[in-house]
Amino acid sequence: MRDAMNKLGSDSNKINPLVPVDLVIDHSVQVDVARSENAVQANMELEFQRNKERFAFLKWGSNAFHNMLVVPPGSGIVHQVNLEYLGRVVFNTDGMLYPDSVVGTDSHTTMIDGLGVAGWGVGGIEAEAAMLGQPMSMVLPGVVGFKLSGKLKNGVTATDLVLTVTQMLRKHGVVGKFVEFYGDGVGEISLADRATIANMSPEYGATMGFFPVDHVTLQYLKLTGRSDETVAMIEKYLRANNMFVEYSEPQQERVYSSYLDLNLEDVEPCISGPKRPHDRVPLREMKVDWHSCLDNKVGFKGFAVPKEAQEKVAKFSFHGQPAELKHGSVVIAAITSCTNTSNPSVMLGAALVAKKACELGLQVKPWIKTSLAPGSGVVTKYLQKSGLQKYLNEQGFHIVGYGCTTCIGNSGELDESVAAAISENDIVAAAVLSGNRNFEGRVHPLTRANYLASPPLVVAYALAGTVDIDFNKEPIAVGKDGKDVYFKDIWPSTEEIAEVVQSSVLPDMFKSTYEAITKGNAMWNQLSVPTSKLYSWDPNSTYIHEPPYFKNMTMDPPGPNGVKDAYCLLNFGDSITTDHISPAGSIHKDSPAAKYLVDHGVDRKDFNSYGSRRGNNEIMARGTFANIRLVNKLLNGEVAPKTLHIPSGEKLPVFDAAMRYKSAGVDTIVLAGAEYGSGSSRDWAAKGPMLLGVKAVIAKSFERIHRSNLVGMGIVPLCFKSGEDADTLGLTGHERFTIDLPSNINEIRPGQDVTVQTDTGKSFTCTVRFDTEVELAYFNHGGILPYVIRQLTNQ
Repeated sequence: MRDAMNKLGSDSNKINPLVPVDLVIDHSVQVDVARSENAVQANMELEFQRNKERFAFLKWGSNAFHNMLVVPPGSGIVHQVNLEYLGRVVFNTDGMLYPDSVVGTDSHTTMIDGLGVAGWGVGGIEAEAAMLGQPMSMVLPGVVGFKLSGKLKNGVTATDLVLTVTQMLRKHGVVGKFVEFYGDGVGEISLADRATIANMSPEYGATMGFFPVDHVTLQYLKLTGRSDETVAMIEKYLRANNMFVEYSEPQQERVYSSYLDLNLEDVEPCISGPKRPHDRVPLREMKVDWHSCLDNKVGFKGFAVPKEAQEKVAKFSFHGQPAELKHGSVVIAAITSCTNTSNPSVMLGAALVAKKACELGLQVKPWIKTSLAPGSGVVTKYLQKSGLQKYLNEQGFHIVGYGCTTCIGNSGELDESVAAAISENDIVAAAVLSGNRNFEGRVHPLTRANYLASPPLVVAYALAGTVDIDFNKEPIAVGKDGKDVYFKDIWPSTEEIAEVVQSSVLPDMFKSTYEAITKGNAMWNQLSVPTSKLYSWDPNSTYIHEPPYFKNMTMDPPGPNGVKDAYCLLNFGDSITTDHISPAGSIHKDSPAAKYLVDHGVDRKDFNSYGSRRGNNEIMARGTFANIRLVNKLLNGEVAPKTLHIPSGEKLPVFDAAMRYKSAGVDTIVLAGAEYGSGSSRDWAAKGPMLLGVKAVIAKSFERIHRSNLVGMGIVPLCFKSGEDADTLGLTGHERFTIDLPSNINEIRPGQDVTVQTDTGKSFTCTVRFDTEVELAYFNHGGILPYVIRQLTNQ
């Protein structure tokens, strides 16, 4: 919550000491309708039809509590709105000046670091506690200095830069650390480019990627409609406090915990994938890399397609038109996500690619699901001003809505004929998106290969129709004159893009967009909600359900509980993301969540997504570990959202197995590798396991936000000692585990070692990842929410 917020008073419609919410944006839009002039309106109508209960809950909250502002659905993506409108840089509260800072319940809150505002993401659990007046605790982070020099080469985009930076920082190891960018090269990149780099902090693992304020920052503030007086105040304050940087002057040497450097001239066009954001592939190597992925065993860079099947062609009829798919065929091409849609250079660059393609007679195949989802209405204004939106439309990139779409898994359904061709022929189909995450099962259940790319490259790959292409040597298509058209023929120069940006992106666009942002739309304004100060739970609702976290809660904390004779619910390898743990996308027809919905009278067409159902714990518990691409060692490498129920030897959906353990009164744990919980700051990735009865997670390492979320839900995070993991210790996951924790909280210290024993006689030492005394207090109370409730009650 922003520093400027004051605690609420004791009025009857305020919960003291509730901290007010500065902003809530529902910024997720499912792409049901694409390639249509009326896609925005059609998708919004469907959103309100499906999510009426959820939207009504938000609107009720904005009326029930003072100082809670809800920006209505369909207005944009929170991070772009924060960058263009909300971010203050310096607060002026009754003449008191101080730096802006923000925490948000989405990991990409870090985008605001590009504006010189210190901000990062936290889990929803932590945010809920903050709104109830609980301060946040953290270990003082190391600060990595990342020096930039030189200038990007012609034709290289901000996306190419951020994917390069992401790979470098993930390799360096920056989890839980701050990264500060410095050096002459920073002065050579635009504010929008800086925001793109800052946005992807979660992908490279840092708490934040920070850019200090300079003249480029001030120019952006003016461009986006901040007043001259406000900008002058910001500059004067920051200069007086030695917080303003002049990149044109000699720089003072800074002391950092560690150092990295990058010459911007070394950055080359690239994409990342097919399963992780930091698996960068230079564009010139893409064809070779793709064929390696087909050959390699199943993993982050492999699909294990037999040689004899790699040239398979799946022919089908697309609405009466002959069509075909091969391994690597693009079926989804989406210009989406806060990372890139806030950047005019790459958005207008994509439009220029579309223009050149239209002029040469190229056309995206109709069976490729194309979409354009800007993060704010400003994008539409400058695309129209430039006269380039029509070319995007001609290539199928119509605007489908303003918010998160394909990047969060809201791709919508593929055409039935396309889906059948993929499924029946076991085609490794591809999605190319300008997003920040491409984890398995996230983008769409049928796209096993998912590549992150700049918006111009998204258009280029859509035109090519495949990722199995060498853009340097092979033609994209044949033009209207019968001649081959190559990548270089449609790629705009840096100067071309800069000219269009200069003439088309104007301050009035930002002012007019944000003057109207809280007015809402007709569907929101007509939404009727109760005026009561207490919410009336509907026991029959499949969207909003009274959570069980405070049931049977006593006023005395339960104290620390060890784990005794627990079974292993799941045994994982490295890089298990929060998407694996708690998917946000579509609900599979054969899943426990689907069965629950059907039993409650919900038709399959109305299942919606897990993300939309997150107000209902019954569905979200059933959706825990329900990712269709889950690889669990207990099943010997089988890819399925299932596990082995150890006592019976039965293979069951994870939820069903967990319920058997719970009904038998038996604890469970999870074994994992490195980077457990990377990805979204999804609190359900901790709430879900807690509801399944998981008491501890033993991993090689944790991503920052997820570790904090586990602590917040009373789950013990434990790390293997360096050089050890389940495999080196000879653990199969069939053992029973006992974790010996002292029964007195005063005998537990942050980061202390504990012994884990198994029923097979093995024992090993782990580090308990309670990082602060405050986290120990949360654990003593059974989690952060019971802790806060008891604190409030005792005041």
